[in-house]
Amino acid sequence: MFADCLLHSTCLSKSKHIRDSSTFSPASSLISSAILLLFKMGDESRSYTVDDALASVGFGKFQMLVLAYAGMGWISEAMEMMLLSFVGPALQSAWNLSSHEQSMITSVVFAGMLVGAYSWGVVADKHGRRKGFLITAMVTSVAGMLSALAPNYACLIILRCLVGIGLGGGPVLSSWFLEFIPAPSRGTWMVVFSAFWTIGTVFEASVAWFVMPTLGWRWLLAFSSLPSSLLLVFYRVVPESPRYLCLKGRTSEALRILEKVAKINGKSLPSGILVSDNEIELNVKSMESEDARLLPQSNKHTDDEKPEVIDHSKSNVSTFAMLFSPELIKPTLLLWVVFFGNAFSYYGLVLLTTELHNGANNCGQNGSQSQGSEEVSYKDVFITSFAEFPGLIISAFTIDKLGRKRSMSTMFFLCCIFLLPLTFQQPQALTTFLLFMARICITTTFTVVYIFAPEIYPTSVRTTGVGVGSSVGRIGGMLCPLVAVGLIHGCHQTAAILLFEFVIFSSGVCVMLFPFETSGRELTDSTVPETATTLEVG
Repeated sequence: MFADCLLHSTCLSKSKHIRDSSTFSPASSLISSAILLLFKMGDESRSYTVDDALASVGFGKFQMLVLAYAGMGWISEAMEMMLLSFVGPALQSAWNLSSHEQSMITSVVFAGMLVGAYSWGVVADKHGRRKGFLITAMVTSVAGMLSALAPNYACLIILRCLVGIGLGGGPVLSSWFLEFIPAPSRGTWMVVFSAFWTIGTVFEASVAWFVMPTLGWRWLLAFSSLPSSLLLVFYRVVPESPRYLCLKGRTSEALRILEKVAKINGKSLPSGILVSDNEIELNVKSMESEDARLLPQSNKHTDDEKPEVIDHSKSNVSTFAMLFSPELIKPTLLLWVVFFGNAFSYYGLVLLTTELHNGANNCGQNGSQSQGSEEVSYKDVFITSFAEFPGLIISAFTIDKLGRKRSMSTMFFLCCIFLLPLTFQQPQALTTFLLFMARICITTTFTVVYIFAPEIYPTSVRTTGVGVGSSVGRIGGMLCPLVAVGLIHGCHQTAAILLFEFVIFSSGVCVMLFPFETSGRELTDSTVPETATTLEVG
């Protein structure tokens, strides 16, 4: 009470001084600005943001339900990708396909994902996260089930491309889940979310092990489409992201969702009025502008040094063009390289495990690879899928302690070390060990980049930024079998491994060049120049 009276009397004295004076000294202006700032801060103490609300309610039962729903989508994508390892050889035998026709079954899925990752990201940023993953789940489940009924090769190619377009919406679900997690525990729970991908790969390998020898590839395609169908079953009870709603000015809807989160978690929301981060940043900027008008003309040059808040939600520029704004262009381009390197290396290592392990890598004197058995060893694929679990564990322990940048760069460079001996022929046991360790490293980087990427962008362009980056990664997935594995088939193992070394090392360097670290930082609704957002983990 005493402080309020003192502040009130001080403000009255200040207003009288303003009426009695036409000019101010710099000292009196600064004192006046400080008093006004204190007064406004007192008003704003009765408001809170989505981050404040999530920190208050914590990670509880509600977030576990959100995790289960988003995780089912991640399992669906992993199963649809993993089945390509089994369906291709089966169709080559059943339909007498050429090796080029067999590879097209995989390539069209990646091509569809390239289109879908960008398209669904834009839809989710413009019309909401729920609408984004509703459409993706519908396309994936329907096209996946129809693939099992495909009468010929042409129909199968078209339907698998549609499946790829639907799978491109995976980043929408990850961004949606991310926006429900309190900042202090975001890294750990995003690693848990990434574990659903590994669960999907292991589950698909186990299903294929039992289904393919008895029921055939059509039943495998049908079973693999079921997880995406479950997303449609529970869609009606899925909430919209409160952060997205706040950004669009729909704070009453966001408040209702946050109240439901608090009720289910058994916690209470902060007292006050829910506001968006963008509103607070714009208010701070207006306060700075008001203070600047009180300063003498000679001091106005300091205004240029203040960080400018950019409200993307009210911009007429397309969300894709916003990725190339001065504040985002550097992290965007670096992220593209990292996504490309991750996808190229991850899918390449999966293929190399087969190429270098099954004994078919022994080249004859004519420079062509000796042909071995083309049968898929379901047992071996099932066992090697477990190599990803150590990568997830490493991610969970390092992502918050070392930070996103240091975790990724360390594992990229370690991967280079493990692959280097494979530039020359090695004993089978050593080859298996080196590829196993390299896959652990790439699994770690892949896990961390899908956590790091959504944290880079503001809410207004988050799913677009992650979607476009993921699309660039799909290009790496398409090129990998054509370039790197093609070199193995041509008995150019040294060249193939050196290509992997170059891509992986370049990705590690690009990680180090990111202008900021996001570990422990709250998600933003608008962008601020790099100098204002840089936060390195000590």
